[in-house]
Order: sequence, then C-alpha cells, then structure tokens
Amino acid sequence: MTQARSRTQPASQQPDDAEATPYRYTAELAGAIETSWQDRWEEEGTFYADNPVGTLAGPRAQQEKLFLLDMFPYPSGKGLHVGHPLGYIATDVVARFSRMTGRNVLYTMGYDAFGLPAEQYAVATGQHPRTSTETNIATMRRQLRRLGLSHDPRRSLATIDVDYVRWTQWIFLQVFNSWFDPEAQRRDGRGRGAARPVSELVEKLASGQVAVPDGRDWSDLDPGERSDVIDSFRLAYVTSAPVNWCPGLGTVLANEEVTAEGRSERGNYPVFQRNLRQWMMRITAYADRLAEDLDTVDWPEKVRLMQRNWIGRSEGAQVVFGVPAAGPGAELVVYTTRPDTLFGATFMVVAPEHPLLGGAGSSASVRSAEEVAQDAAALAVPAAWPEGTKEAWTGGYATPAQAVAAYRAQAAAATEAERSDEGRAKTGVFTGLFGVNPVNGAQVPVFVADYVLMGYGTGAIMAVPSGDQRDWEFARAYDLDVVATVALPEGTSLEEGAWTGDGKLVNSANEEISLNGMGVEEAKTAITAWLESRGAGRAAVTYRLRDWLFSRQRYWGEPFPVVWDQEGRVHALPESMLPVELPEVTDYSPRSFDPDDAASEPEPPLSRATEWVEVELDLGEGTRTYYRETNTMPQWAGSCWYEMRYADPDNDEALIDPANEAYWMGPRPQDGNTSGGTDLYVGGVEHAVLHLLYSRFWHKVLFDLGVVSSSEPYHRLFNQGYIQAYAYTDSRGQYVPAEEVEETEGPDGSVAYTWQGQQVSREYGKMGKSLKNIVTPDEMYEAYGADTFRVYEMSMGPLDVDRPWETRAVVGAQRFLQRLWRNVVDEATGDTVVGDQPAQEETRRLVARTVVGVREDYEGMRLNTAIAKLIVLNNHLTGLDPVPREAVEPLVLMTAPVAPHIAEELWSRLGHEGSLARESFPEVTDESLLRAERVTCVVQVRGKVRDRLQVDPDISEEDLERAALAAPGVRRSLDGRGVRRVIVRAPRLVSIVPD
Repeated sequence: MTQARSRTQPASQQPDDAEATPYRYTAELAGAIETSWQDRWEEEGTFYADNPVGTLAGPRAQQEKLFLLDMFPYPSGKGLHVGHPLGYIATDVVARFSRMTGRNVLYTMGYDAFGLPAEQYAVATGQHPRTSTETNIATMRRQLRRLGLSHDPRRSLATIDVDYVRWTQWIFLQVFNSWFDPEAQRRDGRGRGAARPVSELVEKLASGQVAVPDGRDWSDLDPGERSDVIDSFRLAYVTSAPVNWCPGLGTVLANEEVTAEGRSERGNYPVFQRNLRQWMMRITAYADRLAEDLDTVDWPEKVRLMQRNWIGRSEGAQVVFGVPAAGPGAELVVYTTRPDTLFGATFMVVAPEHPLLGGAGSSASVRSAEEVAQDAAALAVPAAWPEGTKEAWTGGYATPAQAVAAYRAQAAAATEAERSDEGRAKTGVFTGLFGVNPVNGAQVPVFVADYVLMGYGTGAIMAVPSGDQRDWEFARAYDLDVVATVALPEGTSLEEGAWTGDGKLVNSANEEISLNGMGVEEAKTAITAWLESRGAGRAAVTYRLRDWLFSRQRYWGEPFPVVWDQEGRVHALPESMLPVELPEVTDYSPRSFDPDDAASEPEPPLSRATEWVEVELDLGEGTRTYYRETNTMPQWAGSCWYEMRYADPDNDEALIDPANEAYWMGPRPQDGNTSGGTDLYVGGVEHAVLHLLYSRFWHKVLFDLGVVSSSEPYHRLFNQGYIQAYAYTDSRGQYVPAEEVEETEGPDGSVAYTWQGQQVSREYGKMGKSLKNIVTPDEMYEAYGADTFRVYEMSMGPLDVDRPWETRAVVGAQRFLQRLWRNVVDEATGDTVVGDQPAQEETRRLVARTVVGVREDYEGMRLNTAIAKLIVLNNHLTGLDPVPREAVEPLVLMTAPVAPHIAEELWSRLGHEGSLARESFPEVTDESLLRAERVTCVVQVRGKVRDRLQVDPDISEEDLERAALAAPGVRRSLDGRGVRRVIVRAPRLVSIVPD
C-alpha cells in the first residue's frame, strides 16, 4: 500500500500518486481554490472602497485613504501576455497590504477603449468597432479577474461608455469656454497665469483691459467679428496649420505619434506634412507651469527630465530684421538664444512655408511643373536676381521665383523627421531678399531651406557660422562670410571650423554700443536692452512644446460637442445636449485610403453620415441649421481624466463631487503633498511625455476653474520594468515557436539551440505574437495557478528593472507555495496539522525579523526581497513538526498580498471566519525579539585565542572587558600575572596584553 506523504518530507521523496495525496497543492487544486475565492470576493464586495458622499458612501471613508492607479490598458484583440500584468500584480500587492494596515483603498481597472486598431479592424471586416472592443474588454476582464486582482468592480469603466463620453465632452466644453489670463492669480498661490471663463474675457475686451488683436475698439466690432476675436483666445481652438498627414491610417497624427524615420508609430506608414484645419489645445499657455510644478510631485527624476526637455524652455531674444525688397514695412522676426552674436550673422534662413515667401504654400506632395510655375508666379520675391548674387546661391535657376518654387516643391516631398535630421547636410537657395541687420545695417542674404520648420519658433533663423558647425558648413558651401564674435583660443582658426566655446566678445560694436571684451551673459543682457530701446527686438522665452493637436479623421472616437453655423463659426452645445453619440455607419474607412499618396485628401467617415451632420437646433437665437464636427477627439482625451471618474463613478450631476475629490485627490500638506493627486500611479516609462503631459494640462485647467482641488493628477509615479523573452529564428530568419526550442550544451560548455532538429539563433527582447514567444496568463493559470504566477513575477527582480521570462523557473515559486501548504495541511487527509504549542525562541525571533523586514519591503515596493524573506521563514517552519500556530499564522498573513488565494484558504483552514483581506498585518509586540541573538566574542592573550564568550550583541566595552578577564581560559593563561593593556572591540573581540 502506498504510504501517505509526510508533511515534512522533501518533495523529491514524496510520491506522485494523486490518490495517496488528494490534497496536494497542484495547479488543479490551486485553480479550484482561486476561482472559489474570486467568486466569494465578488459576492461579498470584499474590496469595495467607500466614498465620503454619494452612492458609494460608507464608514471606511473615515479611515486613512490610499488611491492606487494603474495606467489603464487598451483592450487588444490579442489579450494579455505574461508581461502585461507585472505592474498590475505589484499594485495589487500594495493595495492588499494597505488594507491590512487599516487604509481605505481605491483600486480598480478601466479600459482605454477608443482607438485606431478597432477602427482598422472594422474597415477590414465591417464589424462595428464597439462590438470587437467590448469583446476584447470581456476577455481582458476575465484574464485580470482570474489573476485575483482586488479591484472594486463598481468603479470599473471604459472610455466608450456613454456616460463617460458625456463627461469627456463636458471637460472639452470647459476648455473651449476658457481662455488663459496671464494676469489671473493661481489658486495655489504659486504665481500668475490661469484659465478663466470666456465671460471674463468679454468683460475685459469691452473695458479695454485686454486689447483686440488688430487694434480696433471692441465697440466697433459687429457680433460676428466679436465672436472671431473670442475664438482666437480660447484654450481649444481651430486653426489651419502644418500637420502630419498619414494617408495609410487616414488621419492626422501628433508629432509624438511619428517615428524618427517619418513614419507612423502604428502601422509604419509614411507621414507627410499638410496644411489642414484642425482642433488644437493651447497647452503652450501652461508651459511654464507644467515645467515648474514638476517640483511638487514625487516622480522619477528621469521622467521629470524627459518632460522638461519636451517642454524645452529657453531664454533669448526676438530680433527684427527689416526686408525692404519684400514691401513697405516687411520684416523678418527671428528668435535666438545668442543675441550677443548678432554682429556675426551673415545669412538668414526661412522655412519653405514662411509667409514672407507669399502665403503658406503646400508642403504635402511633389508638385508638377505647371504647379511649380503657378507657385512661382505668386511668390513675393524679386523678379530678378539682385546685382552681385553669387552663382552658388541660385541653384541654377534663372529667377528667384523659379528657384524658390522648385525648392519648396522638393521640400514638400520630405517628412518632418527627414527635414529635422541633424545628420543631414543643410541645403537651400537664395530668395533674392536681404534682411537688414539691426546692429550694423549689414545686408544679410535670406535663404529658404527645409531644415527650418514653420511650426517651430518663428519659422526663420539668423545664422552665425563662426559659432555653429552646421552653419559654418552651409557658409562654406554657399560662399558666405564667417565673422568671429568670440575671441578664439590661440592656435584656433575659423578656416578649420566653427568655434563653439565661450570667450570674450570681439568684432561686436557700433557707434552706440560695444560688446567687445564682455562675457557672453553680460553681452546678452546688454544687446537685448539696446534692441528693446531701438524697437528692434525684445527679451523672449520660447518652448519646444507645441499646442496639442486634438482632432483625428476617424470614426471611433468621442464626437466634439460643437456645431458650425452657415457662416463657418463654431458654437458649443449646451450641457443638456450631452452626450453627442456617434451615428451608425456602414463604412468606417477614410477616403483616398492610399498609404503612399501624399496628395490624398482626408475625409473623415463621419462626413458621410449626412443626416447626423446636418441638424436643426435652437441655441438661443431660434431654430437654425448647423453642421456637426466630423473629426473626432484623439484617444488621449479619454485617458486624461479617468482617475476622477474612478473616484465618483455614479455621479450624474457633476464630473466629481468636491467632497469625494478632496478625500481621494486633495492636497495633503501634512504629508509633504502640496499639489494633490493620486497616491501612487504605476505604468511604463513610454508614457512619460504624452499621456502624463496631456493629463496634467487638462487637470490644471479644471483646477483653475475650481472643478478640482488638486493642481496635479498624479502625486507619486512609479515606472515598472518590462518582462522580456527569448525568440528564435531559423536559417531563413523566420521565427519559430520558442516553447518548442531545445537547449543543449556541448563538451566545451557551449550552448546550442535547435528546433525540429535544425539549429536556430536566439535573440532577446520583447514578447510578441509575430516573434512566436508569447506566454499567456491563461497558460500559467492552467499549468501552475494564479498565485504561483504572481509570486514568480514579483520575485524575478526589482520591480523597476527589466527581467527575462523563463517558464522553467516558475517551479521555484510553485515549490514555495507547496511547502507553505504542507506546513498547514496534511496532503493525504486535508486536515490541519498546525500545533498550538509555543514556538521556540529561535522561531519567534525569525518571525519577528520577517514581520519587520516584509513590512518595510512592502512599503518600499521591494516585493522580490519581501518574497525572499517569506521563503526563508517558510523553509524554517518546514523543518518543525508540528508547525507552531503562532509562527505560521503571521506567515500566512504576510503572504496574503502576493499570493492571496492560498493565503485565504489556509487562513480559513486555520479556523478563521471571513476573508483575511482586512485582517491586521502582523506586528512585533515584543521588541526584545528583534535584538540579535548572543554572539561569540573571541578573547586573545598575546595574540592567541584563549577563550570564547557568548555575549549580548549590545554589551558595553566595560562589561565585556570584565567578562573577558574573568574567563577561565584567560585566567589560566595569565597565571597570576598583571595586565598591561586590554583592547576591546565589542562585541566580537578582546585582546589582552599581559605584563
């Protein structure tokens, strides 16, 4: 007869006979336990968080709160692979631990459900994007529920939910109906400049406090003109601007969605520059605040630096160059961070789209000869080359107009990424125009070149080839002067290249001012003041940040809550008309869907829903015909504010109740949190700029308008690392299934990898379906159970570093849980085998040290080291027979955050009723247990060991000296002699020197 396996037997000695060990902790038993507890948690509302007010109000709102937030996922049709849950498991561990320390934890999950993939799938299949998206959400919800995440399901949402769309549109209206008043006092007292209602703008325009841009009096404007002026101030506005047009996706892309190669991040389609009418968000008005307020949040320094670099604040001066040949009063305004080098400016460059050249021009496609000729006829450049024009400047063309038109056509074929490539040679042609340098009256030739972009700065630059290597190379190529403005070190020559170092100013004086002999900073200040006194320039601050492109030519997005009248003016819809829902259509594809056709015109799918587009409305002036906006909002819109909806998901009267917002997100100055926001936000560093910057902007607008009390949406940010995996390719470079690859070691220690008998190559990187190396959570649940999967992912290494996935290593996590199970449950009978006898001191000390160490590790999100400590304690208990209850119960409670299902089951089998989710985390009540055990002190006489003492680790030097002199071995060695000297190194060493 097969013997039942002993609870303390090593696994290698235990039989595999399932009949003999029916209660063995296998994947099958783990699955049954896990799904049972998941059902119970859901039925009992175990993880519900209470609000101070509203439908979710409850007594737990009297407790200290913790608002945990994951960057919510896009519900891909591929579902999850094992890399996706890494951050989710970590936040769940923090959530469970925090509940056990008495906190009211808001923790849930939503879905960023609008997006291009669902629309592309709809184009390919004809299936409505909502159908596929909701199916994907259901799959992801199932996978995450099976993982045992302690979400409050009442607060879960998707950005496509009708009530969520309503409030996204409501936020847009707050932005649209606001302007940035640079004189307004900020609510947090950190300076001036804030969003204010447009109604205040109207009052200031009427009173003259704010000037009408064209200088006219407000009272002289008719209603339409007044509307146009107001629209020009709004934080959400429409403009015609150069944008990234991607025909392959049928939409416009933000700069951040375009790769360095000038292709779309999604789909890798070519991207072209076009001038199109687009909705924009005036995020640049908040540039300073977005940079300065990074000091108020607890974020990784690398993320703060990335945001600061993206905002790109720089101080310098705007300088005005007159351009007489372009017409009376014509001028070029350039921005420079080095106004001290003005005396060395020997040429200027404008973007191909610059208005000086006669209109915006086209930057979308290569133009025909006829179009080039028409373009040339419209250019505001001289009819002939000015006298003295060098041949190198003309590009071989007979007239400036021909040269500029041809060059603009050439530039139109280049992507923005190609145009801004630092490694690309600078080329250009002379426009026939000269700018007048305001510091010395020099005639400075104006070139057109595609490396200058109209969307950055003023679209024009002054070039000082003596101080910039690429300008120096351009000057050499086009036979332009190079004038030094900084004293060159001895042995340095401008014949060899530009000098970019510092030095005293030279060659920089006119009859009114001399910069010679000044340092750079002193010279900047002096020349800027001089320019301002002459009306030729002013100090200025510029930013790399551009206004947020906020419209997409797509169907699957939030409709804009605005309409256009027959005069082409935009009107906000009243809140009573929200939400504006998408119409049902049968054709989801954009027109001219040719991925390589730069000239194709974007035509949003909504434009074909004519019955939806044209509407009869009464907006206060009687019933009229209006036209809906046919672009939709970008996917970023829904992801900018979801944390607020989590906090008050059932509120139909307001975006968020002030009491709930203040409780969950309000500032906590007593904790050093002056800006408020969620307590912990976990996600990938790839969202360091876009999502976080956009969210901060929207949140600050709402803060300025008094909707929220927090000036920042996320107080603490944590970027988890990534799980990566090996992939394998055959001799053709084709990927083969990673799970079928065999690893063999040769006699010389070399390792080879084979698949179906053929050698394959191994590479390391991301998981992906195309790489055939995906491992899904479902596979892990089936093979090991969710708890084993959780423990393995959390034990792989520090949470903020990348780590390699190795399925074979999961067994280590499984063994830990199997040993924990055997420490409580007899595998043959299912009986509890824990003893109630007192634990020995060694065990009590280890438990105490583990409690303190694991608590500190959980608080510091050092989850891998917490698990290591749990394993040490668990292995110690495995050697005891029976395991003391006073030792194993704290172990079960400490294990619960990382392996909640088995912990719940063991807690129940130990005789406790109800879930342990809110049981108190173990504490050490006897501080003496934390003191180290007695240590060995070596006692030497004349350098030879004569005795060893067991002493308290914190023994004093005086007590240790007395004990050493009294030790039997020392007394024998001294044999009555006196002692000259005693050297004490408590508690480990005493050295005695006898007389």
